[in-house]
Amino acid sequence: MATLAIYSLKGGVGKTTLAVNLAWCAAALSARRTLLWDLDPQAAATWVLGGPGKVDQAQAMFSKDIAVAKQARPTAYPQLDLIAADASLRGLDQLFHELDKKKRLAKLVSDLAGYDRVVLDCPPGLTETADQVMRAADLIVIPVIPSPLSTRAYDAVVAHLGGRTPLLPVHVMVDKRRALHAEALAMHPDWPVIPMASGIEAMASRRAPVGVFLPKSSAARAFADLWRRIEQRLAA
Repeated sequence: MATLAIYSLKGGVGKTTLAVNLAWCAAALSARRTLLWDLDPQAAATWVLGGPGKVDQAQAMFSKDIAVAKQARPTAYPQLDLIAADASLRGLDQLFHELDKKKRLAKLVSDLAGYDRVVLDCPPGLTETADQVMRAADLIVIPVIPSPLSTRAYDAVVAHLGGRTPLLPVHVMVDKRRALHAEALAMHPDWPVIPMASGIEAMASRRAPVGVFLPKSSAARAFADLWRRIEQRLAA
């Protein structure tokens, strides 16, 4: 099993888009038994994947003796399960602080050994939850919009981690016609690129990964290429 965290210091940079599409790629393209664990109280990944609408239960598995694997539910896609988020996760940082167990999330993830890949959709910010994620993940994928503020946020995460966990930055929402975007891509030509695309924006209305409803689009190809690169990193 390998654990992949989709994380950024900033919000609004496409973490959920990456999490949902990469989890689907793991299941559909690599035939991996995959779990997407939604840790964001906004529960966007849960909503896109049609997860259960239960309220105020998602936090309980961190503080109670609950078998975390039993909280996973199948999605509409073969090989892809979901642990849903809800508003109770707004108190997760405080709970982690009170528990004072720095590897609580890592311990729960270790109980998911029946899966080949676990994808964590993380809330933004340098928080107690973020520190738990950084200890639990084998690889952290960080979406970076080609802009000074987003790049600065990425640099802050790199400094905070100090090399403890492998990182994979990904340029997202890219429009190569914009001079600022073209300059950012030229500075980091080795970073994967996810384009700005109408198909990605349509995820919210279609409530499905891009590869499901636009399998031949440039966006679907970009996610598939990124997933192959991640698999290579995990296998190294």
